Amino acid sequence: MAAVMPQTPPAAATRLLLSGNEAVARAVWESGVRVAAAYPGTPATEIIESLARYPDLYAEWSVNEKVSMEVALGASMTGARAFCAMKHVGMNVASDCLMTMTITGAYGGLVIAVADDVGMSSSQNEQDSRFWGRFAHIPVLEPADSQEAYEMTRFAFGLSEQYETPVLLRLTTRICHVKGLVVAGEREAHEPAGFVKNPQRWVMVPAHAKARIPTLFQRDETLRAVSDASPLNVLEAGTDRRVGFVASGPAYMHVKEAFPDAPVLKLGFSYPWPPEKMRELAAMCDTLLVVEETEKILETEIRAAGIACHGKDVLPSIGELSPQVLHPAVDRLLGKPVPPPAPAAAPPKVFPRPPTLCASCPHMGMYYTLSQIKNIIVTGDIGCYTLGAGHPWNALDTTICMGATMGVALGIDKGRGAVDKNKRILAVIGDSTFMHMGMQGLLDITYNHGNITVLLLDNNTTGMTGGQATPASGKDIHGKEAPKVDLFKIVEALGVPNERIKIVDPYELPVLFKTVREEIKIEGPSVIIARRPCVLIDDFKPFRPYLVEEDKCTGCGNCIEVGCPAIHVTHRDKVVKPSGKEVELAFVSIDSQACTGCGLCVQPCAPDAIQHVPRRDIPIHIVKTTSTS
Repeated sequence: MAAVMPQTPPAAATRLLLSGNEAVARAVWESGVRVAAAYPGTPATEIIESLARYPDLYAEWSVNEKVSMEVALGASMTGARAFCAMKHVGMNVASDCLMTMTITGAYGGLVIAVADDVGMSSSQNEQDSRFWGRFAHIPVLEPADSQEAYEMTRFAFGLSEQYETPVLLRLTTRICHVKGLVVAGEREAHEPAGFVKNPQRWVMVPAHAKARIPTLFQRDETLRAVSDASPLNVLEAGTDRRVGFVASGPAYMHVKEAFPDAPVLKLGFSYPWPPEKMRELAAMCDTLLVVEETEKILETEIRAAGIACHGKDVLPSIGELSPQVLHPAVDRLLGKPVPPPAPAAAPPKVFPRPPTLCASCPHMGMYYTLSQIKNIIVTGDIGCYTLGAGHPWNALDTTICMGATMGVALGIDKGRGAVDKNKRILAVIGDSTFMHMGMQGLLDITYNHGNITVLLLDNNTTGMTGGQATPASGKDIHGKEAPKVDLFKIVEALGVPNERIKIVDPYELPVLFKTVREEIKIEGPSVIIARRPCVLIDDFKPFRPYLVEEDKCTGCGNCIEVGCPAIHVTHRDKVVKPSGKEVELAFVSIDSQACTGCGLCVQPCAPDAIQHVPRRDIPIHIVKTTSTS
């Protein structure tokens, strides 16, 4: 797809195959940005990861999205160009800063990349970040491919400086991860002008903020005219004028694929949207259809402007609007008969592969333990460990948002009635999530005398987004040494008594089981830190793998309950016990190529059928113990 702004045919060396995330990173670097900050979150993670490989700029993993935005704003105050990135739910965290930053405005160019997860491939909701542009009165740019992601990012910095406003770059999963050819340039130097003391602008007490509010609305009107004249908004006349389309981002690509001859207003500068171009499109077609993924934001605003249109009355509000969705919707709009969908073909018979933890994941030890304890309520959080809610553990009862496990647990503790009186409450959280938004919740628990046991799963990384460093890992974004936060001391400083903080190895099931059982019996807050590195990071050292001796396996299935994907059921059988009870047996094998020798499955194996692979060149580390609790 052609870029939104014409380019001179470049030399071959300038053509790069980049994902949208990589294209944004390249453009940020070329724009002379000095400071970039983010918290990892799919689908935006790779922006800062890519950017950190470039020279001559500072990049960081911030502890959360709000801090990343504040870092970027601080850099902008000096006249430096600055950038921050996050996934859509991260803006919920950063919004406190955003809603004041829109009043102060920017000094150096300030661009915020927000990646929406349309279709929820890796998110707990499908919220639409375009609302933030309207809410904060800042311009919104929406690229449709990698080339546009690159060009719009570069354009955004100039726009930001010219109108002294932050600019929101709205991406989606499809833009972030799909690769395309990008015509790239070289870095342009941008020397900061320096911080200018101006309390009326930078000190947002009510009197100062009130005085700047009119500037915000004046900027809105100015930008509306800029949008109408912008080359980022393109009116394509088309030849089949029965239906005209308004679209942005990937939705535009879907429209062009489905209806190549139709008039289309392609919105790259989508807020403020161009009123005159919109009226011109409406005048040239019989029917106007607004194609927007997820919410009907534009549709509502276009109708409010007195322009008749269709939108979510014929299109779904969930998921991507592919040609397969658009074609029948437009046929219905035109009054054409739409044949009923063909009967779905029988799904191929494949072995089910539900999402699960990695082989030897240290979280499995904790969830196996929780699955064996009765009369408990377990609140969860956002991370790989959310998979603990699934089979075979079924060990989590709630998951809401980053850091919510603490507050939800406290609310259950304080709100429970007679039916839950004797239940023990546990809160599960990962180390990165704890530092992102969990510390405040733990402080709330200790301050308000919560009777809760917190299970802090310390795997020394941000596992779900690809193994990024954290303040507790002792490394920065470049892999260099950094001060390592002591989680024990943080927990103690937040009010948990020293004697109620335990550090355990999640591979040692008897110790883990005993520790959890003991802690939940004692009133008051406690924290159990389960410490083992993630199996996907360099700090993890595999041990000798295991196999199953078939002649010893009794089919008890105890090892299956650990939940390791390296364990496979080879066949099942049923036997009738002397009592007359029918019991199902499950005989297993272990994929020794996937096994890393953690020993979790060994410990519940009653017949000792699980033994080390007989390879003498692999270091032996036996974690099985005969101790009981």
